[in-house]
Amino acid sequence: MTDRPPLPPFTRETAAQKVRGAEDAWNMRDPERVALAYTEDSRWRNRAEFPVGRAQIVEFLKRKWNRELDYRLIKELWAFDNNRIAVRFAYEFHDDSGQWYRAYGNENWEFDAHGLMAVRHASINDMRIAESDRKYHWPLGPRPKDHPGLSDLGL
Repeated sequence: MTDRPPLPPFTRETAAQKVRGAEDAWNMRDPERVALAYTEDSRWRNRAEFPVGRAQIVEFLKRKWNRELDYRLIKELWAFDNNRIAVRFAYEFHDDSGQWYRAYGNENWEFDAHGLMAVRHASINDMRIAESDRKYHWPLGPRPKDHPGLSDLGL
């Protein structure tokens, strides 16, 4: 099995690296690539869906990014301990009618010894926003290194 650094046990620095790596990957919106960060039998809770394993994760992400258009995400480390990381996040997207949303949430992650995520619990709330209230304007793809994070944006 190939390791996916950084590996647990996490330090503040390595936990922050893991969070930024996940953010960058999700902002690429490539389900197959994102799924490689999870164990073969990874268990998720995402809103009211409970994907298990990479194949279900890929299908979930395809549906998600077909619905959530122009998706841009920022994650922030909240806490960490040994092989667990807690994250808060906010992302912006619009639906096919052009209505913009900002989704706010928290995630709890648990990693195996190889640095793959075995468990992901996400709680998410959506809020309608006007296009003029958007805060994420970078080109599609990873957030630029100089773009403010959640705390800097007052989120």
